Amino acid sequence: MDGLNALIHGFGVALTSYHLMLMVIGVLLGILVGVLPGLGAPNGVSLLLPLTFTMDPVAAIILLTSMYWGALFGGSTTSILFNIPGEPSSVATTFDGYPMAKKGQPTAALSYAFLSAGIGAFFGIILITTLSGTVARFAMKFSSPEFFAVYFLAFASFVGLGNATAMKTIVSIGVGFALAAMGMDSVSGSLRLTYGFDSLIAGVSFLVAVIGLFGLGELMITIEEGMKLDGIRARVSARDVWKTLLSMPRYWVTLLRSGLVGCWMGITPGGPTAASFMSYGLARRFSKNRDKLGTGEPDGIIAPETADHAAGTSAMLPMLALGVPGSATAAVMLGGLMIWGLNPGPMLFVERPDFVWGLIASMYLSNIVGVVLVLATVPLFAAILRIPFAIIGPAIVAICFIGAYTVAGRPFDLWLALAFGFVGYVFKKLDYPIAPLVLAMVIGDKAEDAFRQSLIMSKGSPAIFWANPLVATLMALAFLLLFWPLVTRLAGWLLGAFRPAAETR
Repeated sequence: MDGLNALIHGFGVALTSYHLMLMVIGVLLGILVGVLPGLGAPNGVSLLLPLTFTMDPVAAIILLTSMYWGALFGGSTTSILFNIPGEPSSVATTFDGYPMAKKGQPTAALSYAFLSAGIGAFFGIILITTLSGTVARFAMKFSSPEFFAVYFLAFASFVGLGNATAMKTIVSIGVGFALAAMGMDSVSGSLRLTYGFDSLIAGVSFLVAVIGLFGLGELMITIEEGMKLDGIRARVSARDVWKTLLSMPRYWVTLLRSGLVGCWMGITPGGPTAASFMSYGLARRFSKNRDKLGTGEPDGIIAPETADHAAGTSAMLPMLALGVPGSATAAVMLGGLMIWGLNPGPMLFVERPDFVWGLIASMYLSNIVGVVLVLATVPLFAAILRIPFAIIGPAIVAICFIGAYTVAGRPFDLWLALAFGFVGYVFKKLDYPIAPLVLAMVIGDKAEDAFRQSLIMSKGSPAIFWANPLVATLMALAFLLLFWPLVTRLAGWLLGAFRPAAETR
């Protein structure tokens, strides 16, 4: 009942004309970010973040989350009409979305995508509404060892459950730790890893880093691969949307399965991209029309879109309740909360309930706004994609550099953004994951502080991380996930070794 009362209070905070206007603006900007090649949700949020420094935190987070939903919707538009995923998580949507559009059913394909995306986001919002308070109350029992165990579990989850190889993920996390350690040590006050540059005394701004990594890095990849936009024209009518909506109950099993997969991958660091591919793979295995998937089947659109948006939304739960982001975009938002003077984690629910529940209530509203706006603006944003990339590309570069300079007004940050753009390009080319690097930059110093505080409490004994059942369980799970790739490889080797012996018998 307390949660229901808090949610009702949250709707009172979110349901103002100002906040509704911000939702509309955020969704429209997000759709544009998702549609334009070379941009994406993490970069769009990081570019918009400096503009929110003077805003009230509630209004700022509503604007950023609305942009996030819009970016996820925008990526689906380009996947279906142009066979170009605007977001990495929209790649699986191209498998059946574009074939359905080519068969003369672009409106049906778009309607399936947007309606299932809205349902998937609703799964994630329900999860946040029901569990956030419980998780936050549970986390109130945490002290420094427990918080370090949670951070360690987050990093280990990327190693055990991520898409990249374990070694590449560890390298990415290590780079992020090194960047987080630059500047003045918060405990001893000594300078670390500044290499004689006075500009690095304050450390490396994660905003400048993500603008370079996601914005300039993605743009370099886009330029190298070349852009040929030859899309299918589509106009969405209300009659076609209603027809698709009435057919959605037929796919309730796919919706439920994909929603659950998306929520799980959102809470863990799997992320929307892994969720969409996993859900599409399950659809190929269990769908009644699995033999036709890849030729324009509704199941092949509903499954990845539902999981994509459920994961993107669910990633906000660990960010709010534990201060541990579940995706790259959530990591950027976590940095924004810290810049606004808010401390993500269980105390946020106690100190700023208006912020937390206003944000949760706004998710319900902005999801509805997003579905309506994306259906209404398909022709407009499809037309924007026909602008030559020779015009769009330089505009994106200019936006990235303006965003980097806005952070602190330092010319040095422009060079940093360019350097991170090159790092992002190299990481993409070599298939190194960027999300663990961003996560380490955002919470690396917090993990280090929790570790050092724990050792101070125990007078240097690491046994404190196994001192009670809670912290011991978290550490055990973390080590299991850390060595999970090795465990699965060893299990596969053992099965392979015993199978020939069994067959000879």
